[in-house]
Amino acid sequence: MESISVGLLGLGTVGSGVVKVIENHQDKLMHQIGCPVSIKKVLVKDVNKPRAVELKPEMLTTNVDDIISNPEIDVVVEVMGGVEETRKHLLTALRNKKHVVTANKDLMAVYGSELLSVAAENGCDLFYEASVGGGIPIIRGLVDGLASDRITKIIGIVNGTTNYILTKMTKERIAYEDALKKAQELGFAEADPTADVEGLDAARKMVILATLGFSMEVDLEDVKVTGISNISEEDLQYAKRLGYTMKLIGIAQRDGEKVEVSVQPTLISDSHPLASVNDEFNAVYVYGEAVGQTMFYGPGAGSLPTATAIVSDLVAVMKNMRLGVNGKNIVAPQYEKKLKEPHEIYSKYFLRLLVKDEVGVFSNITTIFSQHGVSFEKILQLPVKEKGEAEIVLVTHQASLKDYEDILVKLRDLKSVHEIKSSYRVEGNGN
Repeated sequence: MESISVGLLGLGTVGSGVVKVIENHQDKLMHQIGCPVSIKKVLVKDVNKPRAVELKPEMLTTNVDDIISNPEIDVVVEVMGGVEETRKHLLTALRNKKHVVTANKDLMAVYGSELLSVAAENGCDLFYEASVGGGIPIIRGLVDGLASDRITKIIGIVNGTTNYILTKMTKERIAYEDALKKAQELGFAEADPTADVEGLDAARKMVILATLGFSMEVDLEDVKVTGISNISEEDLQYAKRLGYTMKLIGIAQRDGEKVEVSVQPTLISDSHPLASVNDEFNAVYVYGEAVGQTMFYGPGAGSLPTATAIVSDLVAVMKNMRLGVNGKNIVAPQYEKKLKEPHEIYSKYFLRLLVKDEVGVFSNITTIFSQHGVSFEKILQLPVKEKGEAEIVLVTHQASLKDYEDILVKLRDLKSVHEIKSSYRVEGNGN
């Protein structure tokens, strides 16, 4: 093989990073695969726009067919984003026997199984390491490194924007809106941050990780999602007082044949390694029956970290091309999807209540919990804020989601409970 030609769909932040890594690491790539790698064509919206990397004008095109239907191109690298139109382009590329590398988590969360089966039918590779965790090799870790183990739990911080916001709120005690504004100024958050702060971005990544980790086809609608926009500074300070740190956590857990997948603000014990993952960094904790606990940590976004993951996938495609084994690594999910019911999902919970300050109120609250067999691990009763009111902060022992939701309904019906201020899942033991 004299050389390998790449077509690039998109030349934004990540696309420019891919060009830089391929240009700057040519000697390393030559050593790995035995021949040069060249970028043949790049799809852009405007060929005249100034860019972070210099390319010859003839390399740029506004016509996607110049790449996906070009017989001279071996591998299509997709970093343009989008879902429906991008899906069509990649299906065409695969049917034209082109290998595909993508960083598109939205696409893989929704259409991953379809794209992978079309890739296998056409003897093509489809790799997507960069779709989760930027430069962290978590997908390769699950598919190759832990292939012989049975994964029981994947828990992680998979969105850098929300982690940055929560870090600033916790450490600098600034309000949510100010932390978000700071994240936008630094380029960590989009002008419209909804997908990040409401947990949708993290949910898409957890779909990919759960599908791979449990070999089961998990869909986006299977993920219970809560974002961070309602978290108050007081919540963070109470959490700290009890020995916890607040993080937006993706949790995928398998017990027996059934799984649960969620993304929600969670109090993590200060002694847990995830509690010390700050700013825009990502980390994924994987529990295996044989290996025990492993953690993958690194920058979750950014031009060069993400580009490094893409080019690593490119190297894997090219090694397969030299060996003649493209499309052979795609394995369909092994197990039928079985989701846990609320009575099968167990966790500890943090609860903040604003109550009437009078004798017997706490006894009434305790009665509701004990009727459902739920006990308390920690209790804080705080000074009165308004006359005749008191605040109670509780951390429960393990309880089923069904019992806990029933308890919340009954608490709302109690006249002595003025307001349920906040409620969060808890992982690990605090102080």
